[in-house]
Amino acid sequence: MKSIRLYLLLILVATLILVMFVSLLKGYQSSIDTAQRLFDERLVNTAELIASAHTGQTTADSSQRPSSDYLFFQIWNTKGQLLTRSDTAPHIALSRLEKGFDDVNFNGFRWHNYVHPDPQSQRWIIVGERSDVRSSMAEDIVLATILPAFFGILIAAILIWWLIGTGLKPLKNLSKQLASKQADDLKPVELAPLPSEMSQLVKIINQLFWRLDQSFQREQRFAADAAHELRTPISALQIHLHNLRQTYGDNSEDWQLMQAAVDRMGHLVNQILMLYRTAPEQIAAKAEQIDLYKLTSEVIARDYQQFEKRLQHIELIGESAMMHGHLFALETLLQNLLNNASKYAPTNGHIVIHVHPTEKGVRLTIEDDGPGIPADQYERIFDRFYRYQNENSDLQLPGCGLGLAIVQHIIEMHHADIKLTKSAFESGLKVVIDFPAALNK
Repeated sequence: MKSIRLYLLLILVATLILVMFVSLLKGYQSSIDTAQRLFDERLVNTAELIASAHTGQTTADSSQRPSSDYLFFQIWNTKGQLLTRSDTAPHIALSRLEKGFDDVNFNGFRWHNYVHPDPQSQRWIIVGERSDVRSSMAEDIVLATILPAFFGILIAAILIWWLIGTGLKPLKNLSKQLASKQADDLKPVELAPLPSEMSQLVKIINQLFWRLDQSFQREQRFAADAAHELRTPISALQIHLHNLRQTYGDNSEDWQLMQAAVDRMGHLVNQILMLYRTAPEQIAAKAEQIDLYKLTSEVIARDYQQFEKRLQHIELIGESAMMHGHLFALETLLQNLLNNASKYAPTNGHIVIHVHPTEKGVRLTIEDDGPGIPADQYERIFDRFYRYQNENSDLQLPGCGLGLAIVQHIIEMHHADIKLTKSAFESGLKVVIDFPAALNK
């Protein structure tokens, strides 16, 4: 069932047609019988008029009588002699001289006759009418009453379609309201007036939204609280580790591994905090007009030592590109993407950034000449805590697998689109992000 409205229309119209068909079938037969009785009465009246009109002596000569292809009359005396007839009537009696109706075959047609006795003039008047003409006239009369019923069905179908649409309008409004909700909008659905049949549905939907909202809030609070609680002891652990190394002067591989583990833990906590700070409510509440080209140049300048340390060539190409977004979130996005590009690009490698306005907003492109990522991994690298390790590379790079998950999260909050492809270099990754000019809150 693809459409409730169409389903109801078909069911109601089919029921209406069925009921009307049965009614019309009975009405048709009844109307035909009624029409036949009326035609019989007309024959009786015609016979009586002929009897009153032909009171004198008449002859069988019909040359001066009115003629008709579907109606005839004969006048006979009690001795069985034909006194007069219509032009189409034969010289023999077409019915027995007994009062009443009968049917006979004559001249290739079926005739319905009426025999009328006239005691005053001692004559018999026979009036006949072609049965096919009678039936045709009766059907014309009946069809004249039935045809409007079919037009009535068409009008009823249009009216039913409109009424069903009006009745389903609250459901359509509910669909529109649900479709217009953003991914982070878990506010209750409000519809007024609400039909009683839909109140339970809306109530269940609102309860679901409430449970989801509570679940998301618990998750955010837990992640934020845990990260805050871990930040202080990790910082203290880093200080103690540094002091121990200064005191004992041991720079062995074990110390380096321990330092790397503590640094990775600290990085993970910072990334979790960053993820919390880019929550939907943060994005919507603090969105502003931002020149993405200018912001990109500032992030590059701030982290330039990172690229200089590895002798990497970084190039920014573009022009001023204004968009509506969250400053900290966009800074985080740029830092993560540039850090990834720097980590995977080789020493003396190249990183090229393009920023320019488009018809619909702003496009950001970042590409490097690193080992790249297979196309079948494009979707998975955005999963939390997933890190792709190139089999042909011996690089053991630091990180916790949250950077691109945060990038994906920020992109979703800005209603942007991201696309990964192979870079223009011999190898490497190209990231293309299309931001809308306005951020719908």
